[in-house]
Amino acid sequence: MNKIIVNTDGGARGNPGPAAIGVVISDGTKIIKEYGKTIGTATNNIAEYEAVISALETLSKDLGDKSKQTDILIRADSELIVRQLEGKYKVKEPNLQKQFIRVYNIKSKFKSVSYLHVFREQNKEADRLVNEALDNK
Repeated sequence: MNKIIVNTDGGARGNPGPAAIGVVISDGTKIIKEYGKTIGTATNNIAEYEAVISALETLSKDLGDKSKQTDILIRADSELIVRQLEGKYKVKEPNLQKQFIRVYNIKSKFKSVSYLHVFREQNKEADRLVNEALDNK
């Protein structure tokens, strides 16, 4: 497996409020793993970052030594988070700075990690997982 595509989403009901993440991991043709889980009380932006962090941590653990030969594409519908992770937007908010650093440290475990902003319609499965986690909490 040389390239993995990951759709991530995070959401909070209220801002801040009860929050959850959704992650869909695929090889481009089939889903390898998907999950949603609650993360306590958070803002939407923190939840979006937590989804990326969780996906990268899961992949690092699942791939083990193979992670260094793997390219990861993170697809997310949060333009803010994607642009911050690409280095196009500054990360001014202190709590988001902490999340940014966590992503930065985890991504070194892979050959490469890139980011793509997608519209919500292209991220339906990850969004569904967020809402299911919140509905079932």
